[in-house]
This record gives sequence, C-alpha cells and structure tokens, in this order.
Amino acid sequence: MEHIVSALNIDVVAVILGALMLITWQIGIRIGDRLRAKGQVRPTKSADVSMALLGLLLAFSFGMSIDRHNQRRLAAVADSNAIGDFYTCATLLNEPVRGKLQSVIRRYAQLRYEVARGPTAEADLERVLTESDQIHGEMTQLVRDALRDGTPIAVSLTNTLNAVTSNQASRLSAFRDRLPVSIVLLLFVCAMVSVLLIGQEQGRADARDTVGTLLLILIVCFVVWVTLDLNLPGSGLIRVSQEPIVRLIKAISN
Repeated sequence: MEHIVSALNIDVVAVILGALMLITWQIGIRIGDRLRAKGQVRPTKSADVSMALLGLLLAFSFGMSIDRHNQRRLAAVADSNAIGDFYTCATLLNEPVRGKLQSVIRRYAQLRYEVARGPTAEADLERVLTESDQIHGEMTQLVRDALRDGTPIAVSLTNTLNAVTSNQASRLSAFRDRLPVSIVLLLFVCAMVSVLLIGQEQGRADARDTVGTLLLILIVCFVVWVTLDLNLPGSGLIRVSQEPIVRLIKAISN
C-alpha cells in the first residue's frame, strides 16, 4: 500500500493539496462569517492547537523521510565497501580464477551504478535483481573453484562474498522502505482542518489575512513536496550520492 504514494506525481499531489487547502480556507471563512452574524465573535484556541499539531506532524513525517534517505545512503556506502573488499581478495588469487572473478566483480559494480543513477521502475528493478542473482551465481562458482584449488585466503574470500550478497539485500530493503501512506493521508487531513479553522477565526473576527494564509499554504505544500520527494529514491530529485561506487569503478578499472 505504501507504493501508492510513490506511484503518484508529487508535483500534482502538492498542487492538489494546495487547492484543497484554499477551498477549505474559504469554507472556514464562510463558517466564521455566519458565526459572526449570529453574534458568536469570541475567539477560540482551536486554530492554534491545530497548527501546532500540523507542525508536529510535518516535522515527524519529514524526519521519517530523512531517516530513510540516510539509511539508503549508508547502504550504498556499505555496498560499495563490500564490493571493494571482495575485489581486493580476488586480486590475491591465482590465475585463471583471479582474472575471471575480477571481470565479474567489475560487471557487478557497473550494474549497481547503472541501476542507482537513473529513474528505477519496478519492472527495471526486477530485471536488475535477476541479473544480479546471475552474477552472484557466477561469483559463487568462481569462489568455489578458488577454494577447490586450495587458496590460503579461503576465509576472507568467503566472508567478502557473503558481505556482497547480504549488502544487496540490505540495500534493496532500504530502497523499498517508504513513508506509510497513512501518514501522508493524515498530513492532508490535518493541513485542511488547520486552514479551515484559520479561515473560521478570520471570518469570525472579520479580518482576512490573505497574504499570510497563502504563504502558510505555500510553505506546507513545499514541505510535503520535499517529504514525498525523499520518499522516491528511484525517481525523486533528491537522490543518494553514488560517489562511492563511482570511485570504486574507477579504481578497479585501472
């Protein structure tokens, strides 16, 4: 269900949120006008409470998205380090296993980079995972050949191979860990209720603050947009840096 949000265009989502907030603000003003006409002009604290709740919810959801972004960044670094360690062990093997294993590792590192640098649809991801599994099978077979030949670095070679395999699983898990759709829906509801109550207070007091309210709506929409963009590791504007894997590819290509 979390992939519902990731399948949407966040620009459209932000515009829809802004439009809904404008509509509910106008509804709130009309409600406030009717209350003023009835003589109910005493201000309440409901708008302040709802704004405080909205601020907490925005901070909470933004923090969750930032944490997931950092997890993906750390997973990318760990994946690059694991591939580099495995390549280092491969350089200590005898030919012909050494050359074959180094070639497979280079191909694997290039595959990891290509899938991370551009937009990643679910179908493309499944294709890459299938290709990665095939390369893991080739690496496992070459390590088996090295062990059969009696390599003295059997333990290190096996451990680094296991690290490469496990880091792919960790990185995939971090990639698919998204902000729950219920949090996004709660953001929408809280934002709409907040501007509704603000409009009600403005109508009750007969004091429109058009500029201030529009700026508030703009800020809320922008924060929600950034939060959702962080939730799109495969297509968002805010992407995890691929510098570690790029530097590794340059190092092992020499």
